[in-house]
Amino acid sequence: MSPDQPKPQTGGRTPTVVRLLVLATFVVILNETVMINAIPRLMDDLHVSDRSAQWVSTAFMLTMAAIIPVTGWFLQRVTTRRAYAIAMGVFLAGTALAAVAPTFAVLLAGRVVQAGGTAVMMPLLMTTLMTVVPEDDRGRVMGNVTLAMSVAPAMGPVVSGLVLQIGTWRWLFVLMLPIAGAVAWLGLRRLENIGEPRTGAIDWPSVALAALGFGGLVFGLSRFGEGSIATPVAIIAVGLAFIGVFAARQVRLQRTGSPLLDLRILLFGDYTKALVLMAVAFLAMLGSMMLLPLYLQTLRGLSPLQTGLLVMPGGLVMGMLGPTIGKLFDRFGGRVLVIPGALGITVALAGFTQISMSMPYWQLLALHILLMLALAAAFTPVFTLGLGALPRRLYSHGSSMLGTLQQVAAALGTALVITIMSARANALTAADTDPISAHLAGMRLAFVASAALSVVVIVMAVLLPSRTHAPEESDEHAPELV
Repeated sequence: MSPDQPKPQTGGRTPTVVRLLVLATFVVILNETVMINAIPRLMDDLHVSDRSAQWVSTAFMLTMAAIIPVTGWFLQRVTTRRAYAIAMGVFLAGTALAAVAPTFAVLLAGRVVQAGGTAVMMPLLMTTLMTVVPEDDRGRVMGNVTLAMSVAPAMGPVVSGLVLQIGTWRWLFVLMLPIAGAVAWLGLRRLENIGEPRTGAIDWPSVALAALGFGGLVFGLSRFGEGSIATPVAIIAVGLAFIGVFAARQVRLQRTGSPLLDLRILLFGDYTKALVLMAVAFLAMLGSMMLLPLYLQTLRGLSPLQTGLLVMPGGLVMGMLGPTIGKLFDRFGGRVLVIPGALGITVALAGFTQISMSMPYWQLLALHILLMLALAAAFTPVFTLGLGALPRRLYSHGSSMLGTLQQVAAALGTALVITIMSARANALTAADTDPISAHLAGMRLAFVASAALSVVVIVMAVLLPSRTHAPEESDEHAPELV
């Protein structure tokens, strides 16, 4: 899906191809969080432990981390329609397999196949958007993309909570099938190809290194909090070693023009700043999103459905304001949104450090809405500024790197807060503190760590410009890694 073609004028309207891809992305991202409330049911129905049941989420995340680095190469070598057909076809196959899974192993295989399709959709959407939307209209359109990125994860636990009230966990997949099938059919009817694919053989050693490196890193991070830290640290070290070998191989392949992931994107300063800001913000966000349901259900006694309903308004507000934030970005640039957004993230996380057994629910709701608003103000401009700093031929690689770092940041954020919370709670319990107070103190300290990390987001926000402009497409002006 080569972007080497002139951008059509959109006339202030979102191109049909982007609308269709946003709809499909909404469906597949909704599926990513829909299993959160189903874990207790899985444990009973399939006779697995809580640690094993968590793999329905861990395996999904691992697969995403392993596959997304390949999508930069993939999207440049297939048409838009073929990429869409493959992504949705694979997703539908995984959903069907999960729906009829007789054993936990088959369910896990279905989730892995689902993740394979999901991994392609977000880079496909971002690459297409950056290719077909003029620079002065990208903020508005990227704001619409925020709808899929924020509302879908927020709706997942609520949808699953409602379905599980009346049916088994299998209905989460059974109901997804006709919806995803209709979206796939509509897309294939109306989707048009953007650009011309390039030829080139895939470098299979790079694929293996990416899977072992990024997959190993996420797997190691996901193992924190399960006992000794020696095992996850060793896995992470091995994963980082594979990533180092992968990076060295990409540098060598860039000289022949056929890298799996073109690392020259990291030499564009504004893109790299946006990448760091996004990764740290995701890390802090995912950590807090892991802690809040634990606090509400474990300590305050809310049901999964009640928890989902409490956090749903923040996700909905974030999504609904996405288009407005995009229009403000087009008019005023990024700094007037990103800097207040970064400050808002820190303030909200600092507020969560004051959680107690008596904190009113309206305060929790207000803090969560503030966090989601601040993230919306930051994410829409950051995505647009970061990818806008790249030449068009590197859009697919830039989207792939963003997607990969999201998965790594999600795993790191989860590992960080769980490790801090558990260590603090265990230390206090050993000192004869009652378990509830110890658990609460552990959560507070984990929120303190998330708030401290968010200060990095403020620093990067200050360093980002209000607008970025893609450099010339000519290869002789492209920076080189040596």
